[in-house]
Parts: sequence; structure tokens; C-alpha cells
Amino acid sequence: MPKAEANGISIEHDSFGSEDAEPILLISGLGVQMIRWTAPFCESLAAHGFRVIRFDNRDVGLSTHFPDAPVPDLDVVAGARARGERPDIPYTLDDMADDAVALLDALSIERAHIVGRSMGGMIAQIVASEHPRRTLTLTSMMSTSGNPDLPPSSPAAMAVLMQRSPHPWQDEEGFLDHSVRAARVMGSPGFPFDEAAQRAQALVEAKRAYDPAGFGRQIAAIVATGDRRARLNTIAVPTLIVHGDADPLIPLAGGEDTAANIKGAELRVIEGMGHEIPTGLYETLALAIANNARRARSSAET
Repeated sequence: MPKAEANGISIEHDSFGSEDAEPILLISGLGVQMIRWTAPFCESLAAHGFRVIRFDNRDVGLSTHFPDAPVPDLDVVAGARARGERPDIPYTLDDMADDAVALLDALSIERAHIVGRSMGGMIAQIVASEHPRRTLTLTSMMSTSGNPDLPPSSPAAMAVLMQRSPHPWQDEEGFLDHSVRAARVMGSPGFPFDEAAQRAQALVEAKRAYDPAGFGRQIAAIVATGDRRARLNTIAVPTLIVHGDADPLIPLAGGEDTAANIKGAELRVIEGMGHEIPTGLYETLALAIANNARRARSSAET
């Protein structure tokens, strides 16, 4: 897979579909490598006539990591944020949004449809608000506005998110068992759960890159960013908000609040979907993203 030198780091990326087609940029979630945007899902999107680009965020996968930066204490970060001070962290979600735009620069892409999931949805929102001329449309999936008054994650979801798994090379079975437990908690009760596929995916990702410290630094970036509603109010591009009604990590209220703060945003609630994209929803979501992209084309023509 190719690497791009962008915003002072190396960004691993690849693409699907014709390079001459309208680009869709997929932004991954917390600690999640770009291959979680699976090839079949990307191919479903590309089949609607797009060039689909996925990439590893900084500190995950095969993009640049920051091993010399300590993992911030989240209580200290939150305290600084509450006092209106700039937290002492290696990078912010704004830096990660700048990474995404710099990748577009490296690929000579002027504007793209920006799609993000979970933390990637937060980054996508920042791209759309801070770089409107680079954004054709916004799709924010299983994400939130940063409103501190929204309902929290379920205790079970927070427990598996924060629990350190066994190291995959010291205890492979323990690591895979933990990954499956987490996938069950975060998963979609309205769709089949494929344990074998989950174990295989977890092993592929661990062999590709494993850096739990990067996960911690990304969480700190989320905590430091805080409430984004004022930024959401500035977004003017066609926007789609996708959220599952069974999401245990970011409850549906997060998606509802995001949609309420973006003028003209369409909210698509998926029954039985949790904090993941089940294979049974690939074409449904690809079509929804494609239809949102067509809203931009319609706007340009009128």
C-alpha cells in the first residue's frame, strides 16, 4: 500500500474505483486501522461511481506513530479542558483533521466527500467545519457532537473499551477472546454475529500493527476537543448522520444532537445497529452515502 508524506507525517492509504471518479475519503475510528473499512464495503461504495480512499490515522496501523510521547492522564486532560486551558497532549483532533486534508493535497484532490465513523466522525465534522472548500459532503456515522450533557456509554461498553487486552504475541488466544468479547458488546443485536470472522479480523489487524499506547493518545485527543456544537452550526454542505438505535458506546442521542446542530442534516437511524458496520448493512450504507453525495451534485446544478 502507498504512503503519503503529509502534515509532517507518513500516512498509509489505498483506494478503490477509478482515480477519475469523485473521491470519498473514509476516516477511521478510535484505535481502528483503515482495514476496518473492509474491502467489500469499499467496493460497494466504489460501485456507485466513486473513488474510495481509506487511510490509517496517525498513531495507528502503518501511519506514523508517536512512541516518544507519553500517554496522557485523561483526568488531567479533562481538568485542563474544564479550566479553559490547553491540555498538554501530543496532538488534537484538529491535527488529525489536518492530516486528512493534507492527504487530499498529496493526492492532488481539491474536494472530497468526507465520511467518518465514531472518532472518525468527529474528525470528519472538523474537516467540514474548518475546511469547507475541501468538503463536498459530510457523512458522520456512529458519532456525536461533544455535548457534555448527552447520555454516557453503557457500563459494559466503557469497560471493554478501557480494559487492556492481553498482548497478542504473549497470549494470542487471550487477546482473541478479549477481542471477541469486545465485538459482542459493541456489536449489532439486530444482525448475525460471526465469531470466526471477528477472530480473523482481530488477528489480521494485530499482525499488521499493534500499538495500545497510540489508542491512549487518541482518546486524549478526543477528551481535549470537547464540545463541537458551535463548529457544527457552521457546516453548510449536504450532511448525513447515520446512527444505530442499539449503539452502546455512543448512544443514539449523540447522532440526534449532531444532526440537530447541522442545518439541513439528514438523520438515518438504523434499527438493530450497534457501534459497528455489520456486513448485512454494507449496501444499505453505501447507497445512503452515495445518495448524500448526489445531494451535492443537485445543489451544484441548481
